[in-house]
Formats: sequence, C-alpha cells, structure tokens
Amino acid sequence: MKIIIINGSHRKNGATAMLLHAIHQRLETYPHVEIQFYHVADLNLKYCIGCCQCYKSGKCIYHDDIEKLSENIETADGIILGSPTYAGNVSGQMKVIIDRGHFVIEQLLFRKYAVSVSTYENYGGKDTAKILNRLLSYSGAFISSSLVIKTPFSSNPLSSHKILTSVNTAADQFYQDVQRKKIYFLQKMRHFILFHFGILPFVRKKGIQYQGVITKWHNKI
Repeated sequence: MKIIIINGSHRKNGATAMLLHAIHQRLETYPHVEIQFYHVADLNLKYCIGCCQCYKSGKCIYHDDIEKLSENIETADGIILGSPTYAGNVSGQMKVIIDRGHFVIEQLLFRKYAVSVSTYENYGGKDTAKILNRLLSYSGAFISSSLVIKTPFSSNPLSSHKILTSVNTAADQFYQDVQRKKIYFLQKMRHFILFHFGILPFVRKKGIQYQGVITKWHNKI
C-alpha cells in the first residue's frame, strides 16, 4: 500500500504538519504500508502559465518537483492533503500544486482514496476543506475523511484529546478503505455525472489538442 502525504504549509513544524505527521505515525502501525511525506517548503514549484501543453502531450513543459510528484501520485493507492487557511483559501504553494498537478482533467486520483486536512485559527477552515475536497472528488478519488481543525497560531493541536482521537479515527478509516477497496456509492455517482456529462464531452470536443489526456485515461479509466 503506497500512500502520499503532502503538507501544504510552508511551516514544516506547524499545526498542519503536526496533524499530518500524526496520521503518518498511525498508518505506520499497520503492515505493508509505504508512506512518502512531502513538505511544499522542500519543493521547487514553478507556476502554471496556462499553455495547455500538458493536455496535448501528457507532460508539463516544466520537469520540476511538481511533475515528479504527479508521476509518483499516479502509482499510489491513496493521498492525504493538508493545508493551512490563508485568506479563506489554501496556501499559495498548495494552489500551485493544484494548478500544475494533472489532477482533474487527467483524472489522476481515479479510484484512489483520500483524506483532506485543513487548519485555521479564525475563519475559513471550511472553505479550505471545500477546495481540497472538490479537487479530490473532481479528480476521481473516494474521500474517506475530511478534518477541519481550529487551533491557535503556533499551538499543538494534538494536545487536544478530541482532535487526536479524530486524527487516529481518520487514519484508521483511510487504511481500511484502501485495504478493502471500499466503494462510496454516492461519491461514485457524483463523479460519474461530473465525468460523463462534463469532462468527457469537453475533452472529446477538443480532439487532438487533448490527446495527452485521452492517452492517460486509457491507462486508468
């Protein structure tokens, strides 16, 4: 079982990172689990310039850390995304990953399992969760859990027994979903409608301009 965890906070020891590390540690208690943990602070991230070459060729014009990360996610069984809340949104680094990661149109997460983690101090945590969950859902993933954690700046959210219990429960549910290949029928139906009545006809209309997308679909859908 291969799991990718991405800390979307530039702070490698902040609240978001602490929660993700706690999930990591919980998952490590299970057998045959390979976990790869990424901090956005360690990644070389180039902005998307909207050239759409990735749709035609299947690859971005930049072969940087995001492109390598996307290739790694493609071979994973599940993904866990975490982001702090900045101005009611995900972090800037996480937004770059979303823009560049080959997620939605290419259906990078089709039939994979996912957990989202959003942290906030004052407001907007639910908005951040919606952005992460929409990305996961539109990309074809089954969402096992979504954690929205309110915590004071520079505090340790795991000092709360309630939060720690929620984190462990989410990790356990995630592992069981991947292991048993659980089908979330409502999520599956929503994705079916989105894909077959939205993404698929759009890509077909584009034709050869989106040949790279069609090629990737053949390998997974």
